[in-house]
Amino acid sequence: MQLRSLSYFIVFIILVSCLSSCKLSRFVYHNFADINDHKIFPARVIAKGETSFMFPYADLERKPKSIKIDNKSYDFESFLREHKSVAFVMIENDSIVFERYFNKYNDESIVPSFSMAKSITSILIGIAIDEGLIQSVDEPITNYIPELKKNGFEKVKIEHLLQMTSGLDFNEGYFNPFGEVATFYYGTNLRKSIAKLKLKREPGLEMEYVSGNTQLLGLVLERALKGRTVSSYLEEKLWQPLEMEFDASWSIDRRKDGLEKTFCCVNASARDYAKIGRLFLHQGNWNGKQIVSKSWVEQSTKIDSTQGSSKNYQYQWWLPTENGDYMAKGILGQYIYVHPTKDLIIVRLGKDKDDQDWETILSKIGEAW
Repeated sequence: MQLRSLSYFIVFIILVSCLSSCKLSRFVYHNFADINDHKIFPARVIAKGETSFMFPYADLERKPKSIKIDNKSYDFESFLREHKSVAFVMIENDSIVFERYFNKYNDESIVPSFSMAKSITSILIGIAIDEGLIQSVDEPITNYIPELKKNGFEKVKIEHLLQMTSGLDFNEGYFNPFGEVATFYYGTNLRKSIAKLKLKREPGLEMEYVSGNTQLLGLVLERALKGRTVSSYLEEKLWQPLEMEFDASWSIDRRKDGLEKTFCCVNASARDYAKIGRLFLHQGNWNGKQIVSKSWVEQSTKIDSTQGSSKNYQYQWWLPTENGDYMAKGILGQYIYVHPTKDLIIVRLGKDKDDQDWETILSKIGEAW
């Protein structure tokens, strides 16, 4: 019996070892996106520069006294703590007016961006256009991904990807282990998965939020960089010029010749995420240096419902109201919220949304500020 048990144990170990690198085993074991996922995927380090920009603290702390949900008021700080926030930072006029960390997280904690990475990817596309590496948003993506010609992608432009109007046939359900988003998130060969993508409608007719669009943008960018990685481009063009406090990383699909998961997976600290918001708040300018063109910031955050686009979404940024505010957001309640007329930046990072409408909460804070 002992020998049989040992044999079963050995078989079990072999099976686990064989499955450990495949998408299905990752999905079964981890089941759904988690705030610790940056620890399970291979990644490229994005190094900080020699100097760090530090947001000064305001002389007086300022915060909302309460949050009103369904006509019931809740203490602001208690609400943040009780609804799975791990970081909440508010910056007004370049000064931190409120900063809290919860559940053993602190200002140095690295937290996955999830889909906030989409907004970061968009900024890099804008920089690549500024530098002439990409001609314009009107280019067909097959100029960079010619293998998709056989799948009928000749009419899909870079702008269609930015606006989520490509007509891509893509299952965004994380709970479906055989759907595209689970394959992209847990899989180990993004290039192979991208080559299988299909369209379900003509581009430019309808906005549908699917992560495949941003992953296609990531491959367009990689091809335009001609040998450089997307991570190194982020390091050179954003991380070091924005004088980030901490090293970051970008999760990739595989260790050897991996491709960045541009639809989801930058990993950084709360105040460094806030600097992405500050860059856009200042129209792409960082302390006198134009990092990305002002026109790109304006195009990325303007309300536009033409050519199938949605008025609440532009170039990988969400537009929650018509008051000029905008946000990057991730599936577990990660947010970079910017209200330009109030000179306000808010970063909320969480273990979960906890069934709260954080988009509305942040917009109401901005409106009342």
